[in-house]
Amino acid sequence: MKTIGQTIGYIRVSSLDQNTERQLDGIELDQVFTDKASGKDTDRPQLQAAVKHARAGDTFVIHSMDRLARNSEDMQRIVRELKAKGVTVQFIKEKLAFSAGTDNPMDELMFSMLAAFAQFERSLIRERQREGIAIAKAKGDVYVGRKPALNAEQVADLQAKAATGAKKTALAKEFGISRETLYQYLRQAA
Repeated sequence: MKTIGQTIGYIRVSSLDQNTERQLDGIELDQVFTDKASGKDTDRPQLQAAVKHARAGDTFVIHSMDRLARNSEDMQRIVRELKAKGVTVQFIKEKLAFSAGTDNPMDELMFSMLAAFAQFERSLIRERQREGIAIAKAKGDVYVGRKPALNAEQVADLQAKAATGAKKTALAKEFGISRETLYQYLRQAA
């Protein structure tokens, strides 16, 4: 079903080394927005750009609901916002589509249930993480968190380049880190 507008793809993976190609492979898209960030919230630059870019008559395509958001409130808000603009939202894996004025009660129920499951899954992940940390501490292991993305020399190089006015996005790409990680290293220098 081709609409009058554009077909906009949104892709999200949780880390820089994950492959984005499989998510919307084989789907003809006019524009693709890709974030390499956690789905814990909607503060993702490419998600914001994609929502802002979408216009009436466009179709907003996402591989699966958990790629859009892990919080049912956020997911429902984004879909409502896009529908209000006249944009159709399509989830490939779940085989669900939502358009303004064409509410299907069964699809709405499935959407609500699946959004709740995505949020539940995120909660389970966080709970398992907390339990693992508690077990490590109980054993006397020192929990130091994730291994740093950059060593001290790389951090100094990053901070020096940022001080000269280099673009943050280019620096994140050069060092193979997310923009959030880049900003954490820059805050250390302050």
